[in-house]
Amino acid sequence: MATRVLCVPVLIGTLLVFLPTLVSAQTSSYRGQGYVFFGPGAASNFGNTDGTFHVGGGGEVFLYRELAGGAEIGYLAPWKTAGDGIGVFSLDGSLHFDRTAKLTPFITAGYTRAGRANGINFGGGIEWWFRERKGLRLEFRDHRMGEATNLYYLDFRIGFEFR
Repeated sequence: MATRVLCVPVLIGTLLVFLPTLVSAQTSSYRGQGYVFFGPGAASNFGNTDGTFHVGGGGEVFLYRELAGGAEIGYLAPWKTAGDGIGVFSLDGSLHFDRTAKLTPFITAGYTRAGRANGINFGGGIEWWFRERKGLRLEFRDHRMGEATNLYYLDFRIGFEFR
């Protein structure tokens, strides 16, 4: 419960700091982008933590200036037993702070379905567009599954983006 109380002020503060970029008249001519990723991470449940990996892909469509909606699908498994993984599906909203720059910071949050559990996710990262249509995506994502289970999936992702 304490983490939820902390997350809301942090998100609001981040939005207020970067709000001036939202009113910028310049935007990228691309309406969407896709990505694939690999992410080492951890699963934590009531103090027990195991190493995991998460692979997947997704896409985003820009709805208004820097605001986007997207979806992704992936596979999350423990390192020890890679065959015992679960499917992960997310529907997210995201805010990209300067779509015209080579380095674009972003934040994201939304709904997650992991195996049979419903939850939320939030995170952020940076995109580096090293070519007009190709980029590198570095991201942290926290999936919190069900209030009663205290199950967290944390990922540090590296990915390839295209538009």
